[in-house]
Amino acid sequence: MNPEQSINRSPIWQRRLHAYHSRLERVRGPVLEGKLTRMVGLTLEAVGCRAAIGDQCDIVNAGGQRVEAEVVGFAGESLYLMPTGDIRGLEQDARVVPTGKAVEAVVGDHLLGRVIDGAGRPLDGKGPIHADQRRSLSGQSFNPLARTPIREPLDVGVRAINALLSVGRGQRLGLFAGSGVGKSVLLGMMTRYTNADITVVGLIGERGREVKEFVENILGEEGLARAVVVAVPADNPPLRRMHGAMLATSIAEHFRDQGKQVLLLMDSLTRFAQAQREIALAIHEPPATKGYPPSVFAKLPQLVERAGNGDKGGGSITAFYTVLAEGDDQNDPIADAARAILDGHVVLSRRLAESGHYPAIDIEASISRAMSDITSKEHQDAARGFKQLYSLYRRNQDLINVGAYERGSDERIDAAIEAIPALEAFLRQDMNTPVSLQQSLSDLMTLFPPPPERGGKA
Repeated sequence: MNPEQSINRSPIWQRRLHAYHSRLERVRGPVLEGKLTRMVGLTLEAVGCRAAIGDQCDIVNAGGQRVEAEVVGFAGESLYLMPTGDIRGLEQDARVVPTGKAVEAVVGDHLLGRVIDGAGRPLDGKGPIHADQRRSLSGQSFNPLARTPIREPLDVGVRAINALLSVGRGQRLGLFAGSGVGKSVLLGMMTRYTNADITVVGLIGERGREVKEFVENILGEEGLARAVVVAVPADNPPLRRMHGAMLATSIAEHFRDQGKQVLLLMDSLTRFAQAQREIALAIHEPPATKGYPPSVFAKLPQLVERAGNGDKGGGSITAFYTVLAEGDDQNDPIADAARAILDGHVVLSRRLAESGHYPAIDIEASISRAMSDITSKEHQDAARGFKQLYSLYRRNQDLINVGAYERGSDERIDAAIEAIPALEAFLRQDMNTPVSLQQSLSDLMTLFPPPPERGGKA
């Protein structure tokens, strides 16, 4: 007989006593309030109270002003907090009231068609969001053996990616570029043309004007109807920017768990890392690599690993993260760390962008690690032949341009010179013209047809 059956057969007074004990276990103890003793930059220091890392606290002035903050560290008797809102007007010795709760993500179908901030509050003026479901903002660990392998190709509507850097459903790719070379435009093309049930867009730490442009010009009414946009511009506190990236991922996880095919677009992963750097340095974590503390490189995989396929029969999250290569340095610490944890990367070239070549995808420097698992051998051979011929021309381009190369010296270079106009035309695409996966493969096979099968006896 289990304990529950034993209780049900007990006298009524014993059952009532058990109910009272159960209620007492759920009652919170007295809240021990502290006070604000120090503020440097955005770091708040409080004494006199206890709270766990990640817990929320309310900081209350004598005049009733209330600021939300989160515990990000402690030392001795002091708690280090980071605000998620405006801190103007806070006074010394303000009350610090632990809530005993961690920040949660608001999820649900009510979010479709809405634009929200990093706290889940609406920004679009369409009224309150009546979402009654919540889940952890930091997600839950996922057994890697329970993930469905990447086996199904995904049509992103961009010919160069479909044909030469094929993307699988559930894959996680990075768009690596310096500023102003068209990564947001390429992201917008994939937003409009990728076949997905739900699109979740995280605009993290970017310019505020881009939010309205992205929603109206890139998504449009039709695209927004099946999308959720989480917008946390650069003027938000660093903790709110981090929450925005985590919230977008939590929303994508919710729809994936419902069996939906989700496209997650995050612009940008670099701003997420920079927000964590601001927090870590503010609480005196020592910098390690070019000013980035070790915790930054721990947070990146924690965020990225939440995307991908679910278990068998479940949905998937195909994720694209933009990575800002500062100074066009592809060995920037964040770019280097992102390459190691993503399933491929698409590199955009400033040289191509300045020559009017769009999308400015550097095929030589880009790779899709899942391509061999989702494409046929004929497709792989044609893509390899394209890259080899294109790369051969680029390596000898300077000699060709100055007239130092003589036709007939190398038949492979001669073939590359003949083919380069067609190869460059293949890589170019108008931003308003989608090219399907089937058409992309057909165009590639036209340039590099498979060799005829040999018949008969040797």
